[in-house]
Amino acid sequence: MTNPKVAFYTLGCKVNQNETEALGALFKEHTYDVVDFVDKADIYIINTCTVTHLGDRKSRQVIRRAINTNPDAIIVVTGCYAQTSPGEVQKIPGVDLIIGTSDRAKIVELIEEYKRGKEPVTYVNDILKVKDFEELPVDRLINRTRAYLKVQEGCEQFCTYCIIPYARGPSRSRSIESTLKEAGKLIAAGFKELILTGIHLGAYGKDLAENIDLAYLCKTLLEKTSIQRLRLSSIEPTEITDELIELMKGNPRFCRHLHIPLQNGNDEILKYMHRPYTTRDYRFIIEKVRKKIPDIGITSDIMVGFPGETQEHFSDSLDFVKEMEFSGLHVFKYSPRKGTPASKFSNQVSSPEKEKRSKAMLELGKQGFTNFAQRYLDKIVDVLVETSWPQGGWEGHTDNYLKVVFKGETEKGEIVPVRLQSLEENYVIGELIKRRNYNY
Repeated sequence: MTNPKVAFYTLGCKVNQNETEALGALFKEHTYDVVDFVDKADIYIINTCTVTHLGDRKSRQVIRRAINTNPDAIIVVTGCYAQTSPGEVQKIPGVDLIIGTSDRAKIVELIEEYKRGKEPVTYVNDILKVKDFEELPVDRLINRTRAYLKVQEGCEQFCTYCIIPYARGPSRSRSIESTLKEAGKLIAAGFKELILTGIHLGAYGKDLAENIDLAYLCKTLLEKTSIQRLRLSSIEPTEITDELIELMKGNPRFCRHLHIPLQNGNDEILKYMHRPYTTRDYRFIIEKVRKKIPDIGITSDIMVGFPGETQEHFSDSLDFVKEMEFSGLHVFKYSPRKGTPASKFSNQVSSPEKEKRSKAMLELGKQGFTNFAQRYLDKIVDVLVETSWPQGGWEGHTDNYLKVVFKGETEKGEIVPVRLQSLEENYVIGELIKRRNYNY
């Protein structure tokens, strides 16, 4: 007999991608074969996103695509859209199981239960009452060199544009012991870099014992594991502590890169967004970090077209982003999300205006990358070899998150010295340096 086949489709953020990989590991442990989503499978699992109404729509489209690919297959819908709008998912003919953002560790068991009953079932708990961190194994057979290690779930910030607190529930932290155990498995599997991730990573430890926070977790991982690189996925500006800065400054294995969401460069808009800082606060934190760690790469998120954002507000945002000199920028156009306060705000910005502002901000982001990367031309840096480059050679990242493309004889997963030579739009071209000539 052949093993049953399961296929996955993931929408949305890196946390969703990490969770899909973990679900894949669960199925492999139960002798399922994981196949591509375009292939005919016995089970299709769609891990949905609900950050915007476009995410909802795309989720519905993918669900229908799976049903059309194999009408006899079991269709499982999970993730944030399943959590916030199970009723909408139930209305799609052909959906068999709906699982929210908890109880996913039981997914294989729930599918086996469904096979015995054959009646559509919804497993969606009141996520605001969930108190425990759900541990999911990381698939150690994935073909990557950097492993995401999820250590935190949930968010209690309630920004006015964001539905995620209702989709993910309150903040919950993975225990130190569990994190160390999972990190050890990933290191044994050959991963050279661990990226700590979560929905609100900087809130790590607030539900654990006193004195346990993100800095404590990072210090423990660096002391008790042999990981060559430890990186943070994203952290709010108000949660960058002096301890975290000193740890990054003093330990070369702690990557000199922080992704610090800004969202807007105007204080009035930040207040409407319910962001817990002003531009003055943000500037103070960035200056403090750069004073301690001059070579740090700082990337950020910025939103354009938030309701009520005037041209003057946007000009302030452009000026502030230019002042901050980010090494990379993720630009988002505001999209109304039903169920959030901002969707009811007056003075919604038109789509053409949002598009115009997005292009202007993206250009500023490109300039920030160029200015940062130019500082490293003709210098030798360590690059983690992550994947082959389509035009020949290799692609990887420095510890301060410069994307580097180079040619030379090496292997995926190695950390190698590369001399940086020239710039392209969003990466640096380099030359592999032989070890005997490697001098800092």
